[in-house]
Amino acid sequence: MDPLHALTLQREFLKDHIRQAVDFSLTEQARGLPPPPLQKPVPTGAYLIDLPKSTALTCAQSTSLYEAINNRRSRRKFTDQPLSLEELAWLLWATQGIQRVFRGGSAFRTVPSAGARHAFETYLALTRVEGIPPALYRYLPVDHQLVREREVPDLGSRCAEAALDQGFVADAAVTFIWTALPRRMEWRYGLAAHKVILLDAGHVGQNLYLACEAIHAGTCTLAAYDQDQMDTLIGVDGAEEFAVYLAPVGKVK
Repeated sequence: MDPLHALTLQREFLKDHIRQAVDFSLTEQARGLPPPPLQKPVPTGAYLIDLPKSTALTCAQSTSLYEAINNRRSRRKFTDQPLSLEELAWLLWATQGIQRVFRGGSAFRTVPSAGARHAFETYLALTRVEGIPPALYRYLPVDHQLVREREVPDLGSRCAEAALDQGFVADAAVTFIWTALPRRMEWRYGLAAHKVILLDAGHVGQNLYLACEAIHAGTCTLAAYDQDQMDTLIGVDGAEEFAVYLAPVGKVK
């Protein structure tokens, strides 16, 4: 196929033709089926960490909204200083914190989402957070807790390798890895879900940038990674759940 013709087809696909073709009367929501849960279940006996719930105000007081927006940069050089548990809790609340849960399986969070469906799970390749052993964790927004998924030797280096050998990833105190569970969004939007899932990822990433500025930390969101390697690293199947976005975070000078 001629490259220019292929590019034209891709551009046509990016338009909203899918939405026009979807029969919304056939979605699971329209058929009265229950929505997927707001978060993945927690295995029995899992190691859980309670996160402080009063950090939003104290962390946000150090920087004005204007300063956070004006100073926002993609930062790839991190110090060896660890994050505190309070700072990690702030970043998690700012990116996926739940404000209100509604009957019917939807919720308002600190980031917007199409239809309040929130298709993401947040995994953390955690190496330097005070009081938390290095391991792979997952955020539980409903409970404001962490659940330890498993220990991974050389986790920072493994994460950098999966991110196409971008070395600064290994220097991060924690790398946020967001996965998408498409069915959460498809329940309402059918095949039109996939466009809004990607839009939602941008909202999450920008909130992380601004929240980092408030605690003198930095991040650089990434979409360049090996899909199979990243999915394998965090232990998802790559079909019903797969990585869509990641963001190394560390303290900056």
